[in-house]
Amino acid sequence: MSISQDSSLAPPDGLRWLYVDFNSYFASVEQQLNPHLRGKPIAIVPVETDSTCAIAASYEAKAFGIKTGTPIYEAKKMCPDLICVLAGHEHYVEFHERILDEIDNHIPVTAVCSIDEMACSLMKNERSPERVTAIAKAIKAGITKNVGEYVRCSIGVAPSKYLAKIATDMQKPDGLTILMPEDIPRRLLELKLRDLVGVGHNIEQRINRAGIYDMQALLKLQPKHMRAVWGSIAGEKMWYYLRGYDLTDEETSRSTVGHSHVLAPDMRPPQQAYQIARRLTMKAVARLRRMEYCAGKFSLSVRVENGPRLGFEASCPPAQDSFDFLRLLEELWQALMRETKNQRIKKVNVVLHGLVPEKDVHVQADLFDAVVPAAIVKKQARNESLSKAMDQLNQKFGKDTVLLGMTPQQGKAFTGTKVAFTRIPDMEEFLE
Repeated sequence: MSISQDSSLAPPDGLRWLYVDFNSYFASVEQQLNPHLRGKPIAIVPVETDSTCAIAASYEAKAFGIKTGTPIYEAKKMCPDLICVLAGHEHYVEFHERILDEIDNHIPVTAVCSIDEMACSLMKNERSPERVTAIAKAIKAGITKNVGEYVRCSIGVAPSKYLAKIATDMQKPDGLTILMPEDIPRRLLELKLRDLVGVGHNIEQRINRAGIYDMQALLKLQPKHMRAVWGSIAGEKMWYYLRGYDLTDEETSRSTVGHSHVLAPDMRPPQQAYQIARRLTMKAVARLRRMEYCAGKFSLSVRVENGPRLGFEASCPPAQDSFDFLRLLEELWQALMRETKNQRIKKVNVVLHGLVPEKDVHVQADLFDAVVPAAIVKKQARNESLSKAMDQLNQKFGKDTVLLGMTPQQGKAFTGTKVAFTRIPDMEEFLE
């Protein structure tokens, strides 16, 4: 079906969205918290080793060409004075919540798009350039006063959420850009293809293979041609996005819960790596319980140091207790070690999937109580109760107060909660 056949599709008729995008967010929070980092080139890192990559960079570091994904050993060559800061993800979530509260003082937040991006739908009396400029300036002033002067943002305003996001990138840092309907698509000619949200390296290559190298050529295409270039409906959607149409976001549902960790060099021997895998598993299952889900599948994968990625998967009746999944972990780990011949492990990833709401599993269990041995039912209930009791103790007395098969000291240094792309952890997760 063509998007043009959607009767709910309306052409842009004014300013409808205000988008807030924070500049070098992780680095800015660190500079706000630590005055000695202000005005200096810093890179935020997941582990303290030169073999890792920057997950964020301050504007002072960006001036040297350092960006997200730059290997630290290269970054230090580009900027000998670079300061590497271990990521403090709990602080980033805390500041995120303070930011949301501040923006809500000026305009309701319609959508939280990521840890450092929020979109606000404009009411009719807020859509004039003068009014929306006043709102944007009030947001900036409020953040400076109540969140921190080093936590800066760029704001974009446009007829659609997509173009408002694009507008935030047109003036950084600390910018304000308003795209009026009459500015579209003329103002978009200033952009490069990679400036478009949704156009990464692979899509850019597809576009180039079609003989298109700039925005002027792209904007001449018709919807069906865009669809053919992209090889999917995403290309046709892009045609409408670039003209200010607001397409309905597709609803998504929870399908997995998982955690991964790149190991520091001293944690890469198999025995140390196994302890990390145990802690990641316990953390994922605790999160599963808090979400009131059960999982019927468990996947474990590792990346061998200087080698390939290998993985195995196991199934079980839908469960949410730590004991069941630690048992599966041990079985899969032994299989992986046989496959890798006990080589050093660079990265560990655990994923729970086949998710079912907890209430649905309990209803099914009640139906089959007559055929399931009483001893098994009793053991499952006991393990579930013990797991939930551990959650309560960790929430009350602090993360890693109670662990299974390892000391709190073993669990602390390497598996803290992290902000990953668009997933923003709850503050409770930092206690799991």
